[in-house]
Formats: sequence, structure tokens, C-alpha cells
Amino acid sequence: MNTEPVKIISSLRRYAMLYAALWRNSVVREMGFKSNFLLWIVVELLWFALQLSFIGVVYLHTDHIATWTKWQVVLLVGASHFIQQLFQALFLSNCIQFSELVRTGRLDFMLLLPMNARFLVSLRVVDLGGFVNAASALAVMGYAARQLHVTPAAVQVLGFLLLCAASILIHYSLMFLLTSVAFWTVRAQGIIWGYYSFFNIARLPDAAFKGFFKAFFTFAIPMLLVANVPAKLLLNQMQSPGPMLLLAGMGCVCFILSELFWRFSLRRYTSASA
Repeated sequence: MNTEPVKIISSLRRYAMLYAALWRNSVVREMGFKSNFLLWIVVELLWFALQLSFIGVVYLHTDHIATWTKWQVVLLVGASHFIQQLFQALFLSNCIQFSELVRTGRLDFMLLLPMNARFLVSLRVVDLGGFVNAASALAVMGYAARQLHVTPAAVQVLGFLLLCAASILIHYSLMFLLTSVAFWTVRAQGIIWGYYSFFNIARLPDAAFKGFFKAFFTFAIPMLLVANVPAKLLLNQMQSPGPMLLLAGMGCVCFILSELFWRFSLRRYTSASA
């Protein structure tokens, strides 16, 4: 009898229970510091409002950015913010804290646990405020779609969510790859926050880029894919499945590269006590 499927199901159940426990711990932690939790939600909402205000100012002087109208760009900014906030909720805090795990030696303890170390390092903390801010992004996208008289079908909404998952995978993989540099530099927060600034590019219409920069931010650092492709699907601007396949493919490539670099780094890690 082949017991491999049973082992896989048992392993998945064990990791699901572990992740549920991590969620409970995150809820308890956030509720212990309610003021800080609410403050960061307000800060993120104000930052989002500032981005939308900037779009409004730009469109006081023009009707189009490349081929994108005002409300199309608002929907794009909303999609970018939605993806960013989900990434922040699930992964960002963990990536930022990784260098401290290396510096203090707590990573050594995690490597000894009978579970996948990357799973624990990547998912041990959940930023619940990110989900609240992601909901505000959905509200803005809904309002923009109404102004454009666009009503996405159920299959488009499902496709949008799947593309957002691929976009989050790209952000996580690239951020985790940079995080692994902490094995050599110990403190890598500057590198991580440097990547975080690339989120601003994701909010721009891809049609505004030409030549080298468009190629670079599509294939090397695929920021022009992560929000533009999901937004175009909702706006019925997708002429072929090519961009969607490219986004999914880049997500897989980025994850594989980050996993290879993670394993390469672990093989050369001598622990904090060495």
C-alpha cells in the first residue's frame, strides 16, 4: 500500500494547525497593544489617501497617462495597495525581523525544530492591520469600477485574486532573497526597505514605460506585472492570456531562485555561536 499520500496529508494538516496557532498568537499580541494596532491602520490609510490625492492632482492637468484614464489609474493604485497590504500582513514583518534572528542566535533554535525552517521564519508573525487596509483598497477599487461602469464577472474576480496571489509570491520571493543576505551582513534592514520602495513603481501604468526600463521592471524586477496585470483583467484590457501566464511564470521563477539562495545560504551558515 502506498502511504505517501497519507504522509503528505498528515504533514499538511500539521502545518495548518501550526499556522493557526501562529495566527492566534498574533491576535493576542495585537490586542495587547491596541493603540499601536489602530495607529498603524490610520497611518496606512492616510498614506493611501495621499497617493489617491496625488493622482487627483495629476489629472487636473491631463486626461490620460499614456492610455490610462483617471479612474483606471485609481483602480490600478487600489490593486497595488491591496497586494502590498496583503504582502505586508503575511510576510513583511517576518522578513524585517530575520536579521535579528541571525544576530541574536534565535535562528539556531528554529533550525533545530522538526519542521521546515523557511515556513517558520516566513510566517511566524501576522500583521492583522494589513487585512484592514487591504479591505479599504478593495472599497476604492469598487468605487473606481463603478465610475468606469465596469462590472467584473465572477470569473474575472477569481482570476484577479489568483493573479494577486502570484504577485504576492513575487514580492515575498524577492524580499526573502534579499533577506537571506543577512547571513553575511547580519543587518539587512536597509536592503529590505530599499526593495520596499519599488512598490511605488507597481502603482504606475506600464504603458508609461518604454525601452530598457520597461524590460527591466518586467523581467528583472517584475514590478510592472504585479499590479498592472490584475488591474487590466478587471478593466477588460487583457488582449491575450500572455501577461497572466508571464506573471504566474515570474512568480514561480522568483520563488525557485529565493529557495535556491536560501539553501545556499544555510549551507554556509555557521550559527551565531560559532
